Amino acid sequence: MENTPSNAAVNIFDADMTNFVSDVIERSMQVPVLVDFWAPWCEPCKTLIPLLEKVVTEANGSVIMAKVNIDEVQELAAQMQIRSVPTVVAFVDGRPVDAFAGVKTETEIREFIGKIAPEMGPSEIDQILEFAENAFSQEQYQEAGGAYSQAMQLDETNLKATAGLANVLIKLNDLENAEQVLSGAADKNDPLISAAIATLETAKQLDDIGDLDALKKAIEKNPDDHQSRFDLSLALWAIGSQEDAADQLLYIIAADRSWQEDGARTQLLKFFEMAGPMDPFTVAARRKLSSILFS
Repeated sequence: MENTPSNAAVNIFDADMTNFVSDVIERSMQVPVLVDFWAPWCEPCKTLIPLLEKVVTEANGSVIMAKVNIDEVQELAAQMQIRSVPTVVAFVDGRPVDAFAGVKTETEIREFIGKIAPEMGPSEIDQILEFAENAFSQEQYQEAGGAYSQAMQLDETNLKATAGLANVLIKLNDLENAEQVLSGAADKNDPLISAAIATLETAKQLDDIGDLDALKKAIEKNPDDHQSRFDLSLALWAIGSQEDAADQLLYIIAADRSWQEDGARTQLLKFFEMAGPMDPFTVAARRKLSSILFS
């Protein structure tokens, strides 16, 4: 019985100067081609290659992959201006259209390939995350938490799953476990993780604030009661009044920048992290902050 070549054998191959034009450039006219520039001495390459091969194999021919050992094909690496490894370049219609350098997670690799091969379809973990995000948006926190946990079992380094599970736990007021989940995040500087950390820190502060109406009355009686105004900002944020929450902090910043060691501005920056850098709220509030700081 004749052996059938596996997807990996057909869709993943080595490339050099002899076959680069035919197997990469010309072939990319029919199917997107990833070119992985690597080297035997490169430790990050050893992490990235298995992930690339896994995703390409599961793509079932919607994308293929060429591996180029830069030690053996230095001329090609020089022509492509490869300055570090690993570097992955995507070829479509005979030309390079996108690239990334360094190690990526499986989810990030799928997102990268999805831009050049949309027909690849979502992975199992992507489908689970989509379910979790929908459940979270509908305030079905138990269902969302279960899905995020399942995603983390498949990929414990997945930052969407980590941040999502932490946000679920915060909604359920399980702040201790939320903190534990975030402490194990693969990249604490990732915007999703930073936003979840900011949400957790704000949630901890909410335990100590007073009644919303009482706080409003306190600052009506004494507009310079910055602590009550700060607490009012947190309370307003908790009920979704983002602009009003920011305005309370901006008032403090304008009146006394040094209050609580610049505590109002620090909290405002946490609001920005939670909302996201390109959110209309963040853009508008940053403009107001700048006008105060640089007036």
